[in-house]
Amino acid sequence: MDRSFVAQNPSVLVFLAILSLFTLGVTILSEGVGIGVISTSFVKTLGKTLCLCLIAVAMDLVWGFTGILSLGHFAFFGLGGYMIGMWLMYERTRLIVVDSLAQAEIPPTSTEVVDAIATQVFGVVGSSEFPLIWAFSHSLTLQLILVVLVPGLLALIFGWLAFRSRVTGVYLSILTQAMTLALALYLFQNDSGLRGNNGLSGLQNLPGVTASQDVVSIWFLWASALALGLGYMLAAWVVSGKFGSVIRGIRDNEARVRFLGYSVEVYKLAVFTLTACIAAVAGALYYPQAGIINPEEMAPIASIYLAVWVAIGGRGRLYGAVIGAAFVSLLSTWFTGGQVPDIPLGFYTIKWVDWWQVLLGVSFVLVTLFAPQGIGGLFDLWTNRHAPQRHGAALGPDESALREKEATE
Repeated sequence: MDRSFVAQNPSVLVFLAILSLFTLGVTILSEGVGIGVISTSFVKTLGKTLCLCLIAVAMDLVWGFTGILSLGHFAFFGLGGYMIGMWLMYERTRLIVVDSLAQAEIPPTSTEVVDAIATQVFGVVGSSEFPLIWAFSHSLTLQLILVVLVPGLLALIFGWLAFRSRVTGVYLSILTQAMTLALALYLFQNDSGLRGNNGLSGLQNLPGVTASQDVVSIWFLWASALALGLGYMLAAWVVSGKFGSVIRGIRDNEARVRFLGYSVEVYKLAVFTLTACIAAVAGALYYPQAGIINPEEMAPIASIYLAVWVAIGGRGRLYGAVIGAAFVSLLSTWFTGGQVPDIPLGFYTIKWVDWWQVLLGVSFVLVTLFAPQGIGGLFDLWTNRHAPQRHGAALGPDESALREKEATE
């Protein structure tokens, strides 16, 4: 990042400083390497929250800045988790199988080892053979490449088909939701090659690592914080230059941007594919901390929640997306974890585990109606930042042209 970028985006340095202090503080207070104030389970919750903040940044880039309300980005998030989960399950099972067969009088052949691994992994769905999509599961390097390549390729193909047909607005949102639903329904099948409804489990156990979960949780916290920091800088860089001006123009008036000679479809496809890759990286870090992934994680409702997080935080503001995701995620953990006492009303008892989603929906409606700038708008008030006031003589041929007052600000 050059000096001009930093000078134009001081909020990036503020965000990175806060993120660094947060990570350092959690590390010092953790059970794994610190003084033991914060439990390992909560460290994992914080690490997963950072991953959700990263996909929220991706969602804000594609929706808040480009105007594409994608209801399918959690599909890319889940695919990233599946790609890394395949290696984690394969390698962990391989170590167990090799250790077990080492006791045999005759050393096993490589074919016998692979067959034994396949039986262990796919026995739950009545199979004993590796599907073709597991061809690279033995290689961490190749699976890490697939973490980005598979979701990126899916987004590229889907986006090319949708954008070249000039599908926009609610119709595009429905198409992205349909893509997510179709993918989830396919993965629910036992013959999908990814263990159907059973999903991939035991992902928290890193193969060959003897460190306790207390320490591993800190490693993942660091990795998640690093990914969020890099993702935030990348997104800020994308929206700060000419490219950012064009995608904002597409969001505000796509027809005019096309009339000016810009290839709108190329810009939209680039953002859609880039954000899919960012979402996949977030998923690849999230699910090893969660320990399990199954097709239910990719249900369309998850992508709708993602849009709600960004709206509550304040779309069109990268820090707003982070705030919204962190706020809602941690609040959800608090409400659904049984830590909030029930409220007896005599004739009925409010149990927050059941009513949390209703509260979230009501909050979304209220924010949309009365605070469209979201929580991030509060920071604008605090810093006295506001949109230009459009008054004074017009400096262009129509009512939307730059005006004198804006030109002097």
